[in-house]
Amino acid sequence: MLTKKVHSIKFVIALLPLVFLSVTACKNMSISEADTAYFGGEIINPKGDKVILYNRRIQVSDTLQLDKNNRFSYKISNLEPAVYTFWHGGEIQFVILEPNDSVMIRLNTYEFDKSLVFTGEGSKKNNYLIKTFLNNDKKSKNLVKNIQKKEPEEFEAYVNNRHQKELRDFENFKRKNPISQLASSVIQANIDYRNYADKEIYPFAYFGENKLVHIKDLPDGFYDFRKEIDYNATHLSEIFAYNRYLFFHIDNLAATKYYNDNTFHSKFNRHQLAYNKSKLNLVDSLVKDEIIKNNILKYKTREFINHSRNQDEVNELMASYAAKTTNEEDIKSLNKLISSLNNLKPGKGLPDLLVIDSKNQEYTIADVVKKPTLIYFWSTNEKKHYKNSHYRVKELQVLFPEMGFMSININDNPDKFWKETIHQYKFNLDNEYRFKNPKEALETLAVSYLYKVIIVDSKANIIHPNVNIFNEDFENTLKDMIQKKELILK
Repeated sequence: MLTKKVHSIKFVIALLPLVFLSVTACKNMSISEADTAYFGGEIINPKGDKVILYNRRIQVSDTLQLDKNNRFSYKISNLEPAVYTFWHGGEIQFVILEPNDSVMIRLNTYEFDKSLVFTGEGSKKNNYLIKTFLNNDKKSKNLVKNIQKKEPEEFEAYVNNRHQKELRDFENFKRKNPISQLASSVIQANIDYRNYADKEIYPFAYFGENKLVHIKDLPDGFYDFRKEIDYNATHLSEIFAYNRYLFFHIDNLAATKYYNDNTFHSKFNRHQLAYNKSKLNLVDSLVKDEIIKNNILKYKTREFINHSRNQDEVNELMASYAAKTTNEEDIKSLNKLISSLNNLKPGKGLPDLLVIDSKNQEYTIADVVKKPTLIYFWSTNEKKHYKNSHYRVKELQVLFPEMGFMSININDNPDKFWKETIHQYKFNLDNEYRFKNPKEALETLAVSYLYKVIIVDSKANIIHPNVNIFNEDFENTLKDMIQKKELILK
C-alpha cells in the first residue's frame, strides 16, 4: 500500500504543471473565444519532436512541436467539435475536442495507451473514452481465447450481459459528469460496436471455415442489433471500434450471401473472388458516406490483393473497386501494391534494399543472406507483436537449424528507439537490422501488415513472398517447401 501511495504522490506532482496550464488557459479565454479550445501536454520518452493532430473529415492537420521539456501547447480557434486523432512516433489515439475545452495529455511512449491520462477542462469524457478503448482491447483478447468453447446461446447471453453492464456503468458516469451529446454518442458507440463486433466474429471462430454454413443455425434474434447499425455515422468515422465492426459485419453478410448462392456442402474460401466482390457490392449498396465507404473498400480490396496469386482475379476485383471508390490516391496506392507484388513472385530475386545493423554498417539484404532465410518485420510501436514474433522465431531456429532468420525493424524514427528495444529484450544482434529508407522499402516489399514474412533461398531468390509464422500449419508448410523446392540445397 505504501508503494502505491508514493507512486500516486509522484504522479500528482508530475501533473501539476499541466493542470496549472489547463486552468490558466481556461481563465484567459474571453467571451469572443467561446469557440476556442486548447490541446497540449507532455510526452515521456518521446519518439520524435512533434505531435500531429488531425481529422480527415474536417481537413485539419496540425504539427505541434515539443519543447525542450517534451511538452506542447496549442490553441485551436474556430474549433469544430469532433473526435480528433493525435499521432506521435507512429502511434495514434483519439481525443474529443469541443468549444471551451482545455485538454492536456500525459503519456509514456513505452506504454502509449495504458499510460495516457487526460487533465483539464474536457478531461473526464476523454478519460472515460480511453477507459472503454482499453477495456475493449483487453476483453476482446480474453474472449478470443474462449470463443470456440462457448455454445451460441451461452455466448449470446455472455455478450448481452456484458454489454448491458457497460451501458449501466456509463449511465452512472453521465449522472455524475454531464457531457455533451457528441461525447455521449462517441463513448457509447465505442461500447456498442465492440460488443456487436464480437457477435459478427463469432461464427468464423466457432464454426470455422469448413462448417461456416451453420451460420444459419444461430439462435433467432442473434443479429437483431443490426437494426440499430448506422452505416453513415460521420462523427464516428475516426473511431477504431466503429470501423472494426463494419469490417467484420461486411465479411459476415457476404458469407451469408455466399451460402445463399452456393450449395450447402460448398467449402467456404475467404479468398474466393466471388466472395470478395460480394463484399465490395455490399459496401457500395449500404454505405453512402464517402469517407467511410472509401475506407472499407480500400481495406477489403487490399486484403484480397495481398493474398491472391491470380493476376486476372486481382484485375477483376480492382476494376470493381475502381468503379466504386472516389479516392484517386487510394487507387494509385493499390496499383503500386499490385506492381510491388508482381515483383515478388517466387523465383525472382529480392529487391536490392539497404539495411543497417546495430553497429551502423550498411548492407543489401542479399549481402546478409548466406543460406535459405526467413525474413520477418516488426515495429517498436507494436510491443506484443515484436515480443511474440521473436519468441516464435526462437522456436523455429531450434526446429530448422539449417535456416537463417533475419529480423528487420520498419520504423522511420531515430534509431535509438530501435536500439533500446533490441538491447532491452536481448534480441540476437547478429540477426537484427533496420531499413535505411523505411518508406521506400515497405512499398517495394509490399509490407502493409506486420504478420507478413518472406522466405528466400541462399541467393536471396524468393521462395514464398507472404507466409504467416503464427499459422498452426506453418511448420508443416515450411517442411513442405524444403522438400518440394529443395530449399536447403539451394
